[in-house]
Amino acid sequence: MTIEKPLPQRSQVVQQRLDKAGIPGRVRELPDSTRTAADAASALDCEVGAIASSLLFLADGQPVLVMTSGRHRVDTDHLARQLGATSVTMAPAKLVREITGQAIGGVSPVGHPAPVRTVVDEALEDYEVIWAAGGTPHTVFPLTFADLVAITGGTPIRVAED
Repeated sequence: MTIEKPLPQRSQVVQQRLDKAGIPGRVRELPDSTRTAADAASALDCEVGAIASSLLFLADGQPVLVMTSGRHRVDTDHLARQLGATSVTMAPAKLVREITGQAIGGVSPVGHPAPVRTVVDEALEDYEVIWAAGGTPHTVFPLTFADLVAITGGTPIRVAED
């Protein structure tokens, strides 16, 4: 008989948000870190592009959560044009934790203390199932592109010119 250990508190909050939104994906804890898209893809045996990386940027000083495909890097100049911002920079780790309540490498698209403006990389639509962090660097959950857009209230945009 296997006893399942409870999810970390941050991941429990994420699961509650998924349940409330009617998204069937379950947060699961993996034995190895999923801090990078490559780590997550390896652990899940999926394409790196199916990993929805959660990155916090500052667009003209305002936080924007970018859900990007692991197959490319966000082009900040391109993103600034898409957002109508003068400048876009990565948020420092301390600010990421303050705004999301989660650590870099485990930031989930949901479960933050307050709503965060979110954009969703259109490249993620290429995958039937995508994987997002579940609030810690060791937790993930599956969902569809449509579910990701719906649960985050995100705006689909191109975040890189690939």
